Amino acid sequence: MCGCSDSEWVTKSAVSYFNPEHSHNPLSGKLEGAKGTDWRKSEDFRDTMTEMEPIRVGVVGYGHLGQYLVERIQTEGTKLGLTLVFVWNRNTDKLRDNVAQELILHNLSDFANRGADVIVEVCHPKVVKDFGVQILSEAHFLVGSPSALSDPHLNQQLRQTAENHGKTLYVPSGALWGGQDIQRLNDSGALKTLFIRMSKHPSCFRLTGDEPSDWTEAKGRRVLFNGSVAELCPIAPNNVNTMAAAAIAAGSLGFAGVQGEIVSDTALCDYHVVEVEVTCANGFSVNTVRKNPAKLGAVTGSATYNSFWSSLQLCKGHGGRVHLC
Repeated sequence: MCGCSDSEWVTKSAVSYFNPEHSHNPLSGKLEGAKGTDWRKSEDFRDTMTEMEPIRVGVVGYGHLGQYLVERIQTEGTKLGLTLVFVWNRNTDKLRDNVAQELILHNLSDFANRGADVIVEVCHPKVVKDFGVQILSEAHFLVGSPSALSDPHLNQQLRQTAENHGKTLYVPSGALWGGQDIQRLNDSGALKTLFIRMSKHPSCFRLTGDEPSDWTEAKGRRVLFNGSVAELCPIAPNNVNTMAAAAIAAGSLGFAGVQGEIVSDTALCDYHVVEVEVTCANGFSVNTVRKNPAKLGAVTGSATYNSFWSSLQLCKGHGGRVHLC
């Protein structure tokens, strides 16, 4: 070739791509132009980098997690290739003092006008049910309330829409530890059973339906539900998104096959506990226990915020399918 090593050849080729006159100075370790300047500071390079369009993000929901994501996109998004194009919240009054007027989306039905590449839902499963198909028709969709996917009809609708439009339905790992490992076991055909127990202080639960009226006042440890994740999701839609993510990872078992248990424990004043038990047909098994720091009354543990932020950064398009991130 040119009598230089592979690494030197790659470096020289990269420099030539931007400007044929640029060369590599092996003594200084810098990439230099004709006058010995760092080519990364040149107008040619800056113009080229400017042409790389950032990923346009819309955020649906402005609770604690929504606020966290909006702040991080605005403070760190530029260097990560993310830009905020809208924020929607059911109560727009909550946005007025915290979000620039031009970023406030008053009617969620108008989301397509903002041209978002990725739309993040962090409010309630009902939004996934009411707008999920529309959103996936226009953009990649990061579902912060995957408990909505326990509805088989909606699950199938969203999967079909993603496939038809080449968009990705992203499911964040959240508080699920080892989600990708569960998915690999599932894909290999080895996964046999999956059980998840979530234990929290009673103030952290948001239950619907016919739960006992005195359960929030009972001291000590109390099992509130034990059964399939399909049955559990409608009862505690805001509390079991970790289980829903597990059911997506364990596709062969699904929501009906993955078993879940929620436990109220007054001793858990500082954290949530997530226990995962995996067994395989060949005798292999894994048990994990995750303690997630959380304040009293908090639905989401503090470590989950950063996990969600990491998931958002992976939403760059993975084709027309469901993707655990």
